[in-house]
Amino acid sequence: MLTPTKKILLKAQKQGYAVGAFNINNMEISHAVMEAAEREKAPVICQTSEGSLEYAGMDMLLAIGRQLALTSKVPVAIHLDHGKHPEVVKVAIAAGYQSVMYDGSSNPFEKNIEITSGIVKLAHEKNVSVEAELGAIAGIEDFVSVKERDAHLTNPKQALEFTKRTRCDFLAIAIGTLHGAYKFSGRSHLDISRLKEIKALVKVPLALHGASSVPKDLVKQIEKHGGKLGTPVGVSDGDLKEAVKNGICKVNTDTDLRLAFTAGVRKILTQEPGEFDPRKILASAYDEMVATIRWKIKLLGSSNKA
Repeated sequence: MLTPTKKILLKAQKQGYAVGAFNINNMEISHAVMEAAEREKAPVICQTSEGSLEYAGMDMLLAIGRQLALTSKVPVAIHLDHGKHPEVVKVAIAAGYQSVMYDGSSNPFEKNIEITSGIVKLAHEKNVSVEAELGAIAGIEDFVSVKERDAHLTNPKQALEFTKRTRCDFLAIAIGTLHGAYKFSGRSHLDISRLKEIKALVKVPLALHGASSVPKDLVKQIEKHGGKLGTPVGVSDGDLKEAVKNGICKVNTDTDLRLAFTAGVRKILTQEPGEFDPRKILASAYDEMVATIRWKIKLLGSSNKA
């Protein structure tokens, strides 16, 4: 059922779990997200980045997501992820997204507040909720590119001031995560103490970006079937659980789906080199994605919360 993002996240905040926000780029990924959510009886957020909109078009992805949501038995919201350009965010608001993100984290603090406040005002007039970001998350994912030396963690007192002045509905914070598959050198480490400080001051639901786990079994499967990924490292299960325990209500996941998709495609093309039916090739990718999304939903504690 198509459900306001704010309603989904306020329930998660109250009950102490996090909702998976999965990036969709095509029909197969969208279907996989929905099947996994249905099987886990979990609320879910389907989100589109500016990169996915450039690839498939806003109308197409919104139509796919909306149709799947309308026929689903679990709460589903369609969300614009990492809107770096205000004009794109405004188009999404008009198009019928349940929520939009304006990412002004690369702007100076006052400029971020100014632009975010304007978008919040416009969105609230259309009953659309807004996610904002304070603190930059390093790495590369679609149109998000922040050099590690320029990345900074969210200041708790600034987070309080920012949410009060902008009236944003959710806040994406930087506590040490990175976009992409190569997040850390060695084990992940999130600044949980900083998260606790932010949670004590900020009342809106908190979002964690760059939070893919980069499952080792998917990496091994890709490499077994010819891929060469090197040494990717994601956010550990323990760190994610601690983050959710201490206030994170929305966890963005994109890289894990890309890895699952790639693992499935490489596997079938290696095991069945004569296969050329795209439906069968994509079915293998679909199965891997469903399994990965179900695992992530369980990790976040949102199974049976629909």
